[in-house]
Amino acid sequence: MFTANWFFDLEKKIKDMGADSDAQSFDEIREMLSNPRRFSADEFADMCAYVILAGGFSQKTAKRIHKDIMDYIYKNGADFDSLFAIFHNKNKVSAICKIWEHRAQFCDGFYNCADDSAKLDYLSKLPHIGKITANHLARNLGVDVVKYDVWIRRLGALYAGIRRIDELTPEIKKACDDMFARLVAETKLPRGYIDVVLWKAAQLKIISMDIPFAGEGVPGGTWRGSGYGKKTTPPAPPVPPFFEKKGN
Repeated sequence: MFTANWFFDLEKKIKDMGADSDAQSFDEIREMLSNPRRFSADEFADMCAYVILAGGFSQKTAKRIHKDIMDYIYKNGADFDSLFAIFHNKNKVSAICKIWEHRAQFCDGFYNCADDSAKLDYLSKLPHIGKITANHLARNLGVDVVKYDVWIRRLGALYAGIRRIDELTPEIKKACDDMFARLVAETKLPRGYIDVVLWKAAQLKIISMDIPFAGEGVPGGTWRGSGYGKKTTPPAPPVPPFFEKKGN
């Protein structure tokens, strides 16, 4: 695992399944991260809307809702009541309306940031974005960053040989960063592209995630099984944290 051959095999399996997309196709994401361009204010707001809607939904559902929302906005503008009739989430619809109303200001603010760190901080302060979603949005806008979502955190734990903690602790973040550094060196691809391929492979269970859960990261502490049931004492010896499906 964590070699160029392993990564490109995952990429091929995903493409063969026809599942190679986030907001854009894998090829579009790879090209955008390799040769970033400036997006228009409308495109910027459109991408904000997608990541806002993606939280808590499957990709298929998020894309459908996003299309319905943006089709209405492009034809009629961002009217809260009309959009709420399409999608009954007051907070998300309100955020999308605010971003659309101020899209030129927000887009200019993003591109005026001095570096990638400043861009992430800026995006995290937009309505209904936050720190994790800011990474997702930044990557979709061509910034070579990773999302650090739950799937990536679990893979980082596997890479580092530590027990899984579904929080972005400093230890888990370092494990993820080390994993990406190795795969960048192995594949010569942008981190953001590697991120989306690993995320999709884990989501599709090409890489299994049926693993023990470490309680609060305390050595020898309690853990929960993959079903997230009652806490028990950890087994001895510990169960290996990840299992890859046969053929990977």
